[in-house]
Amino acid sequence: MADDFGDKTEDPTPRKRQEAREQGKVARSRDLGTAVLIIGSMVLMKNFGPGVVGSLRTLVEEMLGAASMADASASSALSSTSRSVIGTSLALAPLLIGLVLIAVVVDVLQVGLVLNGKRLMPNLGALNPVKGFGKLFGKDRSPMQAAIVLAKLMLVSLVAYSAIHGRLLQIVKAQEMEFIQIFGLGADVVYSIGLRIGIVLLVLAILDYAFQRHRIEQELKMTKQEVKDEMRRMDGDPKIKARRKQLAQQMMREQLKRDVPTADVIVTNPTHFAVALKYDAASMHAPRVVAKGQDFMALRIREIAVGAGIPILERAPLARALYKLVNVGQEIPEQYYAAVAEILAYVYELSGKARKLAAASV
Repeated sequence: MADDFGDKTEDPTPRKRQEAREQGKVARSRDLGTAVLIIGSMVLMKNFGPGVVGSLRTLVEEMLGAASMADASASSALSSTSRSVIGTSLALAPLLIGLVLIAVVVDVLQVGLVLNGKRLMPNLGALNPVKGFGKLFGKDRSPMQAAIVLAKLMLVSLVAYSAIHGRLLQIVKAQEMEFIQIFGLGADVVYSIGLRIGIVLLVLAILDYAFQRHRIEQELKMTKQEVKDEMRRMDGDPKIKARRKQLAQQMMREQLKRDVPTADVIVTNPTHFAVALKYDAASMHAPRVVAKGQDFMALRIREIAVGAGIPILERAPLARALYKLVNVGQEIPEQYYAAVAEILAYVYELSGKARKLAAASV
């Protein structure tokens, strides 16, 4: 009994998962996006950085070169500025587009496409650095969480130091190098530090993401009673279901009243199935099922047929086959042409319809 009302031992239903997603309660590691962005930015800078540096050099030459300084006209300044801005924008475009794509793809892979209007509302309080520091080390953080943050900072610091440990002598002697050598050394050091920090953060973020998924899964677990209540809500109110069933049966009875009197013959099981067949050579390629029913509905079809004077024939195998294979409004399959044709011929002979058709054809 405790399991029914107290212990959350059942997996969450799809509806509860969807409600959690709509509320933004999904597994997501912020460090994962940061780590991938760091690694991606390092790779992009290594590949597109020379182009960016070249465009910036061209920009400086255009704006401060001898030719530009000699011609101080507005048209010349506008022309050189336009060329420089366009060149720099084209050089930066792959880098910026790549970073945006990385950020979007990482978020989509983590949580999928979740549209939450509340998260789009501006929150100026989030820009408060004191509040941000409080989130890291404030009272809302448990001692364990604070220890994890400190351990992470120490690990990142050690990894960053490992990247420059072997280059300390070069860094100290950087003043003896030329500008281009200093620039190259700085770029190499930044790339090494960024890549190592990114890899470490990526490993930690993957572990954090797995933990977040496990935590949210445990929070969403339900008791057996909650699952029963959820299923009851999804199925709807029993009274409403009964009313819908009643309306559906009423509509079906009204349809039977309209369609059964138009049939040429009723084929029965004799009690479990009833199929109403109609054939019009002018508008049909083959006999058509205009109504069918099982048990109570079969009885209703026979009652309407008796009242309308429609012949009723017992053909158990044929009635079962037509009921299972042919929907209302469809023509019968070809393998039943001969059996149905024999029945219709017999019915037409009894009702005199065969003589009427023959006279009409003459």
